[in-house]
Parts: sequence; C-alpha cells; structure tokens
Amino acid sequence: MSHPIHRVTSFEIVGQFLLTVWFEDETSQTIDFEPVLKGELFGALLDEHLFQKVILDEEAHTLVWPNGADFDPATLHDWPQHADSMRELAERWESALAQDT
Repeated sequence: MSHPIHRVTSFEIVGQFLLTVWFEDETSQTIDFEPVLKGELFGALLDEHLFQKVILDEEAHTLVWPNGADFDPATLHDWPQHADSMRELAERWESALAQDT
C-alpha cells in the first residue's frame, strides 16, 4: 500500500484555530485544529498568537509553526478521514503530558 503524496500550496486563517488549506490537486480543506491542540508540542498552539504564526514550508510543502509543530500534508488533505483518529491521538498526548507533571 502506498502513502499518498500531497502538497500544500497555500492557506488562509479563517477563524481562531481554523485554516483553509489548498493543495496541488486544486482541492481544499477547512480544518478546525482546536480539538487536536493538546500535548507538549501542539498544545502550545492554543496560544492564538503562536497559532497565527503558521507558515507554508516551501520545502516540505506543509504547514509549520515556530515551535516545530507540523502536520503531514496527506493527513491535512484527507482531514475528514483522519479527524477522529487525530483527536484520539491528541487525547493520548494530553494524558501523557499530565502523567509527566
């Protein structure tokens, strides 16, 4: 089974933790990131000022934040199919962080 390769071509901040992301195949996804902003790396993005510093990494063709957070562009492309599993993963990150404190 092959992993699909997708590239983010642009994005727009459309809400507090909401981005519309466009891809090389001329499709787009509007993604509410808030449910997955948990754990050490992604939880920091709940700071709206930091979240809004997202940029398009021209080499990796995905969205990245100054703290090193990023998402696989294939996951972003197919977000509706991955949203539930990403939320579950975020809950595990949050639980692991809580156990460490």
